[in-house]
Amino acid sequence: MAQASTTATLHRRSRFPMVGAAAVAAGVLFGAFNAPVHAEVLVATRSAVAYPAPPSDLYPELFAAVQLGQVFKDGKTFVDAVPRTPPATIAAQYRREKDRPGFDLSGFVQRHFELPRDNADTYVSDRSQSLAQHIASLWPHLTQQPQKPGAGSSLLPLPGPYVVPGGRFREVYYWDSYFTMLGLLQNGKPDSLRDMVGNFASLIDRYGHIPNGNRSYYLSRSQPPFYFKMVGLLSTQDEAAAYARYLPQLRREYAFWMEGADKLKPGTAHRRVVALADGSVLNRYYDDRAVPRDESYAEDVALAKKSSRPAAEVYRDLRAAAESGWDFSSRWFADGKTLATIQTTAIVPVDLNSLLYGLESAIRLGCERVQDAACSSDFTQRAERRRAAVQKYLWNEAGGHYVDYQWIKRQPTGRPGAATLYPLFVGIAEPAQAARVADWTGRQLLKPYGVVTTPVATDQQWDAPNGWAPLQWIAVDGLRRYGQHALARDIATRWMGKVQQVYGSSGKLVEKYNVIDNSGEAGGGEYVLQDGFGWTNGVAMQLMTIYPELKRP
Repeated sequence: MAQASTTATLHRRSRFPMVGAAAVAAGVLFGAFNAPVHAEVLVATRSAVAYPAPPSDLYPELFAAVQLGQVFKDGKTFVDAVPRTPPATIAAQYRREKDRPGFDLSGFVQRHFELPRDNADTYVSDRSQSLAQHIASLWPHLTQQPQKPGAGSSLLPLPGPYVVPGGRFREVYYWDSYFTMLGLLQNGKPDSLRDMVGNFASLIDRYGHIPNGNRSYYLSRSQPPFYFKMVGLLSTQDEAAAYARYLPQLRREYAFWMEGADKLKPGTAHRRVVALADGSVLNRYYDDRAVPRDESYAEDVALAKKSSRPAAEVYRDLRAAAESGWDFSSRWFADGKTLATIQTTAIVPVDLNSLLYGLESAIRLGCERVQDAACSSDFTQRAERRRAAVQKYLWNEAGGHYVDYQWIKRQPTGRPGAATLYPLFVGIAEPAQAARVADWTGRQLLKPYGVVTTPVATDQQWDAPNGWAPLQWIAVDGLRRYGQHALARDIATRWMGKVQQVYGSSGKLVEKYNVIDNSGEAGGGEYVLQDGFGWTNGVAMQLMTIYPELKRP
């Protein structure tokens, strides 16, 4: 397959050697599986940037045994555990003991690792508080102080305090943080905003990009590039001033997303860039590793065994979907319904390219402020080229919406969803297009309790019947930008009605909501519904600030 040969070549630049438990999953080291071995799995390289090894590479045999044996209900538990002694010592001890009669794997792990606790384990909400009061009181419980991780810990240190989403998500997450910061802004916490922006700047300085989260096992991928929007929150009345201050980090993040773009031939891809038939360059989600995710190891191995495709291709596409934040959704599936057909790296997404247009525009403004005329001119042209390509390849004139593009087949995917609102959020859409997107959203996505993620009902969490806080804000803010105030207010009102309803009955804000009916909680995905919850808190505070009538005593 053309795509496979392209990605195999690309991986030789990876910062991650394909060894350890990753090779176990591919059947390389121990012959445990019959999955086909992709060339990428065997490539081991070194780069100038030293990334800490993820747990799967620190003690590969033990890691595979624990994750495939499902010692823990949630695969994320073990990758967040902290070894009590050096990983090499634990690995050697495991090899000595594992074949002894009566060996207890669970007991071994308990003795040698300190297991993590969920944030929700120690918090009880005060049901007498209003929703706004509850959110304000949550921030201290979701705030982690800087710490020096122990040897072998998967946690990446950050210089300042940071806010985590909650529940099983014990670390900072990239795109979550922008929506969380909306609430911090409304709750008058400028120091927290500066800490968060500074923490992400430190990650860019160290690794060249912002990883999915501050964990070693997340370093091979990023997430939707909202950093420029976070920086803008530091100076809402003069965003260019903030962009100028963080211009080196904004430009370095942009270089990460665009690496290799200047050498592409039409119809080819390199890492996160794709050259389309006319030579236009747009972006895709990607991951620099093609092995099972550490945190979802057993699930990924099982899926690859079911698939008829090379295992490494499946792993890469699963990881790329994790970079998108939409893990998982029918928008990534070749057949529109089955996870085994996931094809994320073959898709040019509306949301990613909209955000990169926003990043190009932010860099332009920052360059203008520091009087760098060459940079300003360069990024003006880059943004205009991207706008033109988005309009050509991602706009569906017949349907009146934006939709992803399958670049290998050279055709739209035909599966639009809430990502159609991103071009409004960053200002790519023409007014007439925005009006048509608003009309389509009202007919296809608007439900009793807000905007549904896609119109398709599946068992995936980024499909119907679920709605997510970040997508409600993208919709509201984008529609307001184009004067579609009635629909924006309607979405906010419906969404906040659901958030208030769930808070009233449970005392919680949760990660996602069923926006279609009250027959049950939001579901789907690889883990149970999480409460906390960073981005829901932030978006709720922002909406209650814009629409004060949505507050309740």
